[in-house]
Amino acid sequence: MSGVDAFDRLRPLLFTIAYELLGSAADAEDVLQDSYLRWRETDPARIEHPRAYLTTIVTRQALNHLRTVRRRREDYVGSWLPEPIRTESDASHDVLLAESVSMAMLLVLETLGPTERAVFVLSEVFGHSFADIAGMVGKSDATVRQIAHRARAHVRSRRKRFEPDSKTSREVIDRFLRATQTGDLQTLMDVLAPDVVQIADGGGKVSAARRPVVGAERVAHYLIGLSRKAMADMTVEVGTYNALPALLLRTADGRLDTVELIESSGDRITGLYAIRNPDKLGTAERTRALER
Repeated sequence: MSGVDAFDRLRPLLFTIAYELLGSAADAEDVLQDSYLRWRETDPARIEHPRAYLTTIVTRQALNHLRTVRRRREDYVGSWLPEPIRTESDASHDVLLAESVSMAMLLVLETLGPTERAVFVLSEVFGHSFADIAGMVGKSDATVRQIAHRARAHVRSRRKRFEPDSKTSREVIDRFLRATQTGDLQTLMDVLAPDVVQIADGGGKVSAARRPVVGAERVAHYLIGLSRKAMADMTVEVGTYNALPALLLRTADGRLDTVELIESSGDRITGLYAIRNPDKLGTAERTRALER
């Protein structure tokens, strides 16, 4: 197998690792490009385990990139959300992988330091041993074990219950969409969890609420207001993003304006994540294959 073939075969895995470490598809693609250039400089015949070798390269490149962009995110205008990725309709079949790329989990991972994030993702999602991870992040086995324990406790205390996309969640979304479009406030409040959170990311480039909107009544009024004004002439379609159902809102000329991911639990919606920043929508319609 040639070096190009080996890299292409592993690309879904490598992209998934980079995306989970960075929360950005564009940054993940940059990391993969840099990693590929480094891979081309090696002799594939001398690499006994291409998967382990490339995972190490991508992890190190992603860590370097993450340390660079973290400061930029601290100066971000309004709420920052991960860049949404369009996933295959059956992406939720691997529940662990689906949860690991969910908006809620990516936002929790954002609260970890770069090394903590890498250790958690590589051990909990991809099943690497502490010894393997130690070589990837340049730490001792004992240090990686301590980092993993600390990161696991941090994530466990903040993670939300994850429920994969299902027939029930689709029915909830249908009710949600009809109520929003018709302005049926009571039905909309009935489908929203009492502590539902709506987060919008405009990046200071388009209008978006600068702070999260919390609570069924406030979120319902907020959404109905949008449907009557800013989004009155937009068309809506349903897709799958980050292994969750999502609404795609388009302007009259067909431009993708918003991707709104929807988290639900039982028959209630618990989280709404609206990505409007144009910089995060450039490749949003490209379906991404994920792998672990």
